[in-house]
Amino acid sequence: MPDGRPSCPCVICHDYGDRDRLDNFQLRTIVHISQYGWSVVLVHPDGELPGWAYTIGLWHSHRSAELALFGGDVYEMEETLNALGRQTAEGDGPAEGERRDNVVRGRQAAFRMADVRWYDALFAGAVAFYRRPPLPILQVAWPNPEGLFPWQPGTDLAFRHSQPWLWLAPSQHSPGPWTRRVQALEG
Repeated sequence: MPDGRPSCPCVICHDYGDRDRLDNFQLRTIVHISQYGWSVVLVHPDGELPGWAYTIGLWHSHRSAELALFGGDVYEMEETLNALGRQTAEGDGPAEGERRDNVVRGRQAAFRMADVRWYDALFAGAVAFYRRPPLPILQVAWPNPEGLFPWQPGTDLAFRHSQPWLWLAPSQHSPGPWTRRVQALEG
């Protein structure tokens, strides 16, 4: 690469021969990334599955990990991911294992690398855009009002299940709505 950055396999950087067949979601994503540097996908709650949001385009524009946030109001999560996207664009993107204060609802956030076995079930838009995962995706985990993250003792079961633990393989994750989503695709 002339600029020394890793290559980007996305549909903007490479013609896979199907640009004339991209759907409205994919076309809108490309427009957002071209205008702003990234797009945020909102997945609304569905039955037992809480909502989530994730970015597409941070790798393309900044060679930084895409970000995913779970278990809150999707519009609030969109705002949080856009704020983190702006930090990334300014050269201050989050990293694996990092904790940052005042990220989600004025609370700290922890950043954990997602296992690629979750990608098809939870990040289909990013998979379609990049075509050749694995691309890095960081989960933005957030604590309860007492400052406890879902994996820490003292959190209630509903809060523990509102955010998947994507740094674990689905087979290592406790059974629930997140693993059922993966199993539905495999079945």
